[in-house]
Amino acid sequence: MKKITLLYIALALVVLHSCSKDITENNLQFPALQPANTDINGGTWLPILLTGPAEFAVAAPIATTAPDYIAQVNEIKSFQATITKEEKRSVNYWSAGAILRWNEIMRELVALHNLPPYQNADGTYPFPSANNPLAYPQFPFANPPYAARAYAYVAAAQYDALVAAWHYKKLYNRAAPYTVDPTVNALIPKSDLPSYPSEDAAVIGVTTELLKLLFPGDQEFIQLKAEEHKKARIIAGANVRSDLEAGEALGKLVAQKFVTRARGDRTGAAIGNQALWTQMENDAITRGEIPWISQESPRRPPMLPLFGRVRTWLFDSLTMVTTIRPVPPPSTSSQQFKDELAEIYNFSKNPTREQVRIAHFWADGLSTYTPPGHWNAIAAEDFVKANFSELRWARNMALLNMSLMDAAIACWDAKYFYFNPRPSQMDPSIKTTTGLPNFPSYTSGHSTFSGAAATILGHIIPSRATAYTEMAKEASLSRMYGAIHYRSDCEKGLEAGNKVGAFAIARARVDGAE
Repeated sequence: MKKITLLYIALALVVLHSCSKDITENNLQFPALQPANTDINGGTWLPILLTGPAEFAVAAPIATTAPDYIAQVNEIKSFQATITKEEKRSVNYWSAGAILRWNEIMRELVALHNLPPYQNADGTYPFPSANNPLAYPQFPFANPPYAARAYAYVAAAQYDALVAAWHYKKLYNRAAPYTVDPTVNALIPKSDLPSYPSEDAAVIGVTTELLKLLFPGDQEFIQLKAEEHKKARIIAGANVRSDLEAGEALGKLVAQKFVTRARGDRTGAAIGNQALWTQMENDAITRGEIPWISQESPRRPPMLPLFGRVRTWLFDSLTMVTTIRPVPPPSTSSQQFKDELAEIYNFSKNPTREQVRIAHFWADGLSTYTPPGHWNAIAAEDFVKANFSELRWARNMALLNMSLMDAAIACWDAKYFYFNPRPSQMDPSIKTTTGLPNFPSYTSGHSTFSGAAATILGHIIPSRATAYTEMAKEASLSRMYGAIHYRSDCEKGLEAGNKVGAFAIARARVDGAE
């Protein structure tokens, strides 16, 4: 027990160090954001929770000839006259885009918190508590469903904040300070997009409020990054302080709508209790099936057995049951089940080097930003190349992450509705390649996430649709190669994910951005 405890502590320290380094010294390989189209009419796009882009008022800006504005321009010049190497680095870092950089930061926060708690001395397991986030185990435990939810709330809120910001940009049409005063150096690519309210500050305001809710133990770090981001925009000559203040205030107002939704989306009850876990096991036995049983010692409670009842973004609970939920898995007494089990046994005993590589590439286990985060990273690489505006970045990330959260809900609904055992439970001689998740087998989470992501990303970037489909298939197969899932888990997971992604496409076609 002591050795395992020390291992967990060591892992946490490694991740903490890695997280801090990656966020503060992230590579600068991404070019500065220079959109092919500013999407100036984006204020007319359909928001997600806002009743309309003008739901929250933004006061008219002061004139660019006003003494206060001139003083704010002089603040820029003062910073630029004494700019340091570190400040230049910060400007370059944030110039890649607010949505991109805050998504990276969030992925690292997920990785930092993606460590399950070790058992108590009496063999029970502690649970993270949002009411006492700094106690062990720290809140949250950023498992895949929680991570998918976090990515979705932040991305959706960022999108709504930017729809509102774009509305007021066009309404007030105040030019950027480097346009107002030609003696201001533009340290980022120039744009004719109005600067008031600041899009970066709207992202800062909405993101920090959501991240403080989702990662309450990291508030000081989150605020430090926000201040760094705002200062970078001033030094770059992109915004005066009043641009930032208006954008940040708008973002914070938008955030509260999403905070309210998050607090009532039923995630807080997703853990369940012992009576529920026992009932699920007994229900499977009553159906004549062998139920899933935790293979950890002592048995760890199943991960979020009621997450399938969390509120979705793209469809309702009736659609979940009638359209998304897959047909039952092969009976544990059927020949098909035996054949699929034998297939996984063979993968575990005779893996090829390529299969091992694939299993590890898509593993996304402890101390990673999880399968949803992996698909965020894939999307980010391609969105950079597409030269999207900040607003279109936000819209596309919202579509992707709402799909991923809904995929998590759909998958967890199936897992605990059917309560199917893992291959290594049925045959202890099967050894997994990348660890064994502590929840039922059917359907595969990786497959459901990947099917949803590939479907909506293929719509956003049609030229990459075939590549995304192949990635999703490989991610799905990786769970068989790792001896974690049966073939039916993976195939039905992909199908369910594709259905979820189709709902995101349906929304994309009517949101006004296409």
